[in-house]
Amino acid sequence: MKNKILLAIVIAATLFTSCGEDGTSDIVINLPENGGGNSGNQGQFVSLSGSITSDLTLDSTNEYKLTGPTVIEDGVTLTIPAGMVIEAAATGADVYLAVAQGGKIIAEGTSSQPIIFTSDANTPNAGDWGGLILLGKAPVNSITGNATATSEIGNLSYGGSVADDNSGTLRYVRVEYSGGKASGQSENNGFSFYGVGNGTVVEYIQMFEGSDDGVEFFGGTVNVSYLSVVNSQDDSIDWTEGYTGTITDAYVKHGVSHDKGIEADGYNTDVGNNSNPLYFSKPTVTNLTIVGLGSGTGNEAIRLRAGTQGIFTNVKLDGFAEGFDLDGDQGDNPTGAGVLSGDLNVNSVIFSDVTVNMKNDTGETFTEADFLTVDAGATGTDYATWGAGWTRS
Repeated sequence: MKNKILLAIVIAATLFTSCGEDGTSDIVINLPENGGGNSGNQGQFVSLSGSITSDLTLDSTNEYKLTGPTVIEDGVTLTIPAGMVIEAAATGADVYLAVAQGGKIIAEGTSSQPIIFTSDANTPNAGDWGGLILLGKAPVNSITGNATATSEIGNLSYGGSVADDNSGTLRYVRVEYSGGKASGQSENNGFSFYGVGNGTVVEYIQMFEGSDDGVEFFGGTVNVSYLSVVNSQDDSIDWTEGYTGTITDAYVKHGVSHDKGIEADGYNTDVGNNSNPLYFSKPTVTNLTIVGLGSGTGNEAIRLRAGTQGIFTNVKLDGFAEGFDLDGDQGDNPTGAGVLSGDLNVNSVIFSDVTVNMKNDTGETFTEADFLTVDAGATGTDYATWGAGWTRS
């Protein structure tokens, strides 16, 4: 039987109760002196909260629980072994794991041993806890040079000029029951990527049962492959602030409560840089399937707005009133201009049980054929193959 000793592992020069600018207590997760940077104390129940200031490798024989805002600080690496399940206290947005600029997370699961972040509630629900947050030094379109922006959760810095910034590795990682609401419009997602660079490896990740967005990109250049979002109560995939990475092989399935499959913004409409964003979001999306609840539900699969650009290839949309809804104007929100210039288009798409393929509310004049190419041979992503064994449905 495991010894259920609760390791507070919290020291701070003694015990500081003040708060840093990121809202976390000024505490340090103190590693036992057992060498090798391992957490030691095998067979323990370990509570994680505060600032991780030394490299930490979690021990697969221990049980770990996030009990508050937990931040991997600059220069520090957190390593999580395959197959580990990390619970989070079901107290809402104040419980999350964040990788600060300069920090790294190495979470390499496998298809048979995924790494799972989940709620500790006996009956878990979407929004039980905050989720996983990565913050990098890659460009965002609201700042220049080495200036930084501030995240809406935790007040952490992100953005910069390092396109190939490396925040670590996420491979076969599932986040469940996340999206705890903070205040006002601030709400955590399953995965939040703030200015994350393309030196970061992100592949085979799933958000399951979340109360806000499944995966949101706040600028950055990170490339994501094999992305699954099931039962997100808000948008499943969201980008803003000039995101320019690639999304390859993505699967979205709506639950009873949901919003868009994708909501895409060229810039962050909440921070007031619409009059002069440095550039607009322009990701490349390849092999995408979005499954809705039927054309009679009145929802839309993909909303493109605020001047976003993007190139979509091999898309399958199933069960929506609208496939693509384009919003914008001829001023600060030139979404339609992207269609006319070829910076926003869909190379091949197949619609199933979709009433309206494209809705144009951009203020620009163009035809459906100018924007998309219907392709009876489009297949979307092969989720049955790459999603087998490690995802939930």
